[in-house]
Amino acid sequence: MLRTTLACLTLAAIATTVACRGRDAGAGNGPYAREVADAIPRIEAVTKLKFKTPPKVEERSKEQVRAFLEKQFDQQAPAAQMAGEEKALQLLGLIPDTMHLRPFMLDLLTEQIVGYYDPKPKVLYVVKGANQDLVNVTVTHELVHALQDQYVNLDSIQNANDDDSDRKLAAAALIEGHATYEQLQISTGGTFDPDRLGGWAGIRQALRQQQAQLPKFSAAPLYVQETLLFPYLSGAEFVRRALQRDSTASPLARFPESTEQVMFPAAFESNPPDAPTAVTLPAPRGATRVHDDVLGEFGARLFLYEHFRDQAAAIRGAAGWDGDRYMVVHDSRGDGIVWLTVWDTPLDAGEFGDVVKQGIKRRFGGPRETSIPGGSEFAAGARVVRVTGGEMGGRTWVLYVDVPAGSPRDIVDLSAVRLRQP
Repeated sequence: MLRTTLACLTLAAIATTVACRGRDAGAGNGPYAREVADAIPRIEAVTKLKFKTPPKVEERSKEQVRAFLEKQFDQQAPAAQMAGEEKALQLLGLIPDTMHLRPFMLDLLTEQIVGYYDPKPKVLYVVKGANQDLVNVTVTHELVHALQDQYVNLDSIQNANDDDSDRKLAAAALIEGHATYEQLQISTGGTFDPDRLGGWAGIRQALRQQQAQLPKFSAAPLYVQETLLFPYLSGAEFVRRALQRDSTASPLARFPESTEQVMFPAAFESNPPDAPTAVTLPAPRGATRVHDDVLGEFGARLFLYEHFRDQAAAIRGAAGWDGDRYMVVHDSRGDGIVWLTVWDTPLDAGEFGDVVKQGIKRRFGGPRETSIPGGSEFAAGARVVRVTGGEMGGRTWVLYVDVPAGSPRDIVDLSAVRLRQP
């Protein structure tokens, strides 16, 4: 998915928003040898991990960077998967119907990248002609990735055969958050404190102002922007909390299983942790399954905010998420989507359902609402949207269905849904 193709690609502007100390251009053996030699002892000091061997550093042109990205997309998000995600995001109203996700993301990431660490050849690449201040920051950030790779297998994490993109985004948050936090510690001489910068909201705003100078990022839908930023900002805060709990333990010792665990300390730190419920949807009735995946609590929050534009309501509505799975379907009338979410309590499910309904009214301009067993149905022009709720196996669920008018609404046989408890 879009949200997981960035596991080792840097948004170095995050670090320069906070601090940046320029140094001389690379010297010695190979490009940026001086930067590497200067950064390695600093990284070892803050991470308390030793490099087994320094990575090789090479330069790449923008054209080579784009070729690398195309290869990453082919490996991590093949064409059929990317097309399925594109359709899901369009049906959920998170990207425009006219947006072609793959070429847009290739352009955006080519615009963004100053450098990256590739765990396959164990090489750190720096873009030729990049701003030297950004290069200095990027080398440090990507060296942390190189160090991580010597203790956990980044390549296997990136290319895990897992149909749960929320879990992948959570893993990316640890990887990128760790590199971002340690780079910020180095840049500030070990005194990094987000509260001095207006908290993470202040850092996000400063970053947005800087990123607005980049045409592709500034033109990206809110969902794309926030998904790109999540591993770096929320991930860095996740690592900061982990190190505050125990500064002697490596944050890499245990990976979060969901974006819920990244955002909420109690979900990760409880014993046992609040692991998500795995949802398995049966084959759709009267339609063909096109694509399915997990949106997660962070994705649910973005969905609510996109259509209701109330941050507090979006956070409140997504709170209590305990698992989900969506499925893009196709029949003779067109494409549709079904999305089953599971909640900690009936109150959480009710809160989510209420905000979803308000978002539907806003998104579709006051569609006609009809009460149906367990919820509501909305006639939205050429679409029909349903929001229903209930219980199965002692768990509270909410089902969101959006299909072309005339298509069956009962696409999911609820008796065949399987919930695997954590």
